[in-house]
Amino acid sequence: EVQLVESGGGSVQAGGSLRLSCLASGFTFDAYAMGWFRQAPEKGREGVAGIDSAGNTVYGDSVKGRFTISKDNAKNTLYLQMNNLQPDDTAMYYCAAGSTMAMIVSRVPENWGQGTQVTVSS
Repeated sequence: EVQLVESGGGSVQAGGSLRLSCLASGFTFDAYAMGWFRQAPEKGREGVAGIDSAGNTVYGDSVKGRFTISKDNAKNTLYLQMNNLQPDDTAMYYCAAGSTMAMIVSRVPENWGQGTQVTVSS
């Protein structure tokens, strides 16, 4: 059974930082593309960042230069380092897995985590 469990969310002031983690199990982690998505209240789900099995990365325009996606294959863990957080970053953040990077980029991964809330106050 595939499981993706996010952690690390919380409340911070504008300009602060958080690091999200996603512990994966039930599939060959290092062979999959992984991604972070977010959804704010009354808004659609937005792609934040993606990383393929080779370590190549892509970012949404709104987070470029502030967020960094990475993974530790030995720990089956995906990370999202978020710096200079702003109120517009407030959302539920979801980890996702797909057998191809195209699934991540197209926002149709095969598996989703339950999400972790990030709240940024001004």
